[in-house]
Amino acid sequence: MTTSTTNSTAPGWRDLLSGNNGWRSLALAGGVALHATNVYVATTVLPSIVKEIGGLDLYSWNTTLFVVASILGSVFAAQMLSTLGPRAAYIAALVGFSAGTIVCAAAPSMPWMLAGRTLQGFGGGILLALSYALIRIVFAPPLWSRAMGLVSGMWGVATLCGPAVGGVFAQFGHWRWAFWSLLPIVVGLGLIIRAQVPGGRTVKAADGTSQSHGDNDGAHAVPWFKVVLLCASAVAISLGAVVNSHVVAAAWMVLGLALAGWLAQRERSVRHALPRLMPTGAYSLRTRLGRLYATMSLLGLAMTSEIYIPYFLQTIHAQTPFAAGYLAALMAAGWSVGSMTSASLQGDAAERRVRLGPVIVAVGMFALAWLLPQSSLFDSAAGITTLCIALFGVGIGVGIGWPHLLTRVMTAARPGEAGLASASITTVQLYSMALGSALAGLVANSAGLADGGLPEIQRASIWLFAVFALAPAGAAVTIWRGRTAAFIHANAQNEREGREAS
Repeated sequence: MTTSTTNSTAPGWRDLLSGNNGWRSLALAGGVALHATNVYVATTVLPSIVKEIGGLDLYSWNTTLFVVASILGSVFAAQMLSTLGPRAAYIAALVGFSAGTIVCAAAPSMPWMLAGRTLQGFGGGILLALSYALIRIVFAPPLWSRAMGLVSGMWGVATLCGPAVGGVFAQFGHWRWAFWSLLPIVVGLGLIIRAQVPGGRTVKAADGTSQSHGDNDGAHAVPWFKVVLLCASAVAISLGAVVNSHVVAAAWMVLGLALAGWLAQRERSVRHALPRLMPTGAYSLRTRLGRLYATMSLLGLAMTSEIYIPYFLQTIHAQTPFAAGYLAALMAAGWSVGSMTSASLQGDAAERRVRLGPVIVAVGMFALAWLLPQSSLFDSAAGITTLCIALFGVGIGVGIGWPHLLTRVMTAARPGEAGLASASITTVQLYSMALGSALAGLVANSAGLADGGLPEIQRASIWLFAVFALAPAGAAVTIWRGRTAAFIHANAQNEREGREAS
């Protein structure tokens, strides 16, 4: 399969969004949009679900099981791509997601709803991972960065659309139709994938090379024990977000991180390395790939603080749920705008965005720690404008470097591990979300949020965003460390070449 561009030396957005490339872009971006929209649709209608079928004691498990199943799906994406080929793997993910959606729409009780959410998460996790992994197959390398920006930007679109779709159906007492409404989108994506994505285990990639998914990208066997460790780690960390005791929450998080450490140790071990869950070098800050994953994880962790913004806006500033929800959506909107506007940059311009992004995020987080506790924030247009700039700025800071980080992950992997690297992008992102949500709950509750008084809630907002500002600050340090290592390596290489020449 070949991909045509109108300008082979400097392809632009028109090359990505027109002709066959336009249909492929719609399919891959649509897979991410479907999964992300479902996240916000389900969150919006969940109170209505509990009112009709009960299960308030299992409320939080809707998110926990969904996230864990999504991580599991993202892990299996590389194996499915290797075994089934691009087209069949993507359609299988759509079938799994559809099955879960139907179970949710018809659920007579909360246990059935949890089963449906688990199936949705598993299928959606595969969709997310394949949407990134297929970029290197269906598009030429000069279009990768733009494609990454487009696909990543769908989270912002979902944040704007998901609550609206779920809210409309919930408002009129028809929450089940919120799930049924997703199925026509699944059918449309399936038709596009069938027509535009290659089938078989060996396909001709967009750059003209032949790629055999059955022969590359690591061993064929599923690393079951590593998968169990990863899922157990995610479950333990997620439990830290749903328990009432600070001590118990911290204990769950420590256990989850210990299991993650055990997984990393086995992946680094020569004896236990194969089959791999993550590409070689993913667990070490001494490698370029490890630094990229660390930067992505820290930025993703910072973004999870948005889950508390609607609560702070409603309790401290008496905003309506609708207004608070869409003010919080400014973060995701900024991510989308940043990704779309930065994806076309290359060379030094892209490098500057990667370095600048974490700094902008850190400044925005500190600004939120200062702004949100102020009871008089909404008394003036200046206060509201400043808050909107801070929220949008946090998203912008993540977005302007995100497509370039993802593209570099694919190019930094060892030969034969490019598919594993691109599929693992979703695993890293989802795991950082699970860790971030649990850490946010621990920090907020430790600062007094659970007490419910206005002074305690204001104090919690300060501590939450001040602590989470350390994550993008750490990302900035990681990026700088990577630049320093690259500079030292380049100098050493030049010295060796000079000695050889003399």
